Amino acid sequence: MTVSLINPDGHVRVPLYHHVAVATGSEQVHVAGQVAWDENGTLVAPGDLAGQVVQVYRNVAKSLAAAGATFADVVRFTWYAAGWKREMYDAFNAGVEQAAKELDITAPPASLIGVEILFEPGILVEAEVTAVIG
Repeated sequence: MTVSLINPDGHVRVPLYHHVAVATGSEQVHVAGQVAWDENGTLVAPGDLAGQVVQVYRNVAKSLAAAGATFADVVRFTWYAAGWKREMYDAFNAGVEQAAKELDITAPPASLIGVEILFEPGILVEAEVTAVIG
């Protein structure tokens, strides 16, 4: 499976993602919304956006591995952030940077959508992921 990540010429560059992913493969992997729970369902890093972003990446990594995929196979990341404000960007980005030190993540096309609340109080971010394998 090959995923090519592209930033079109003449398009703004965003460090956290590419604008286009082109994938070849025969199987799609759809990862349900992942939040910052540990294996026991306990919220990791309450009140810490960066810490929750890292835990979401850890959970996505486990989910991808269960399907025989890695971050290199990811073609789409959709983030939801509770009570999103532009001032939260630095903490979000710090979480991505920390995850990059811990995991072999890529920068596929992504969206970050602000929502009022997520599944339960204290959850600050959730991510849905699509990958292509095979």
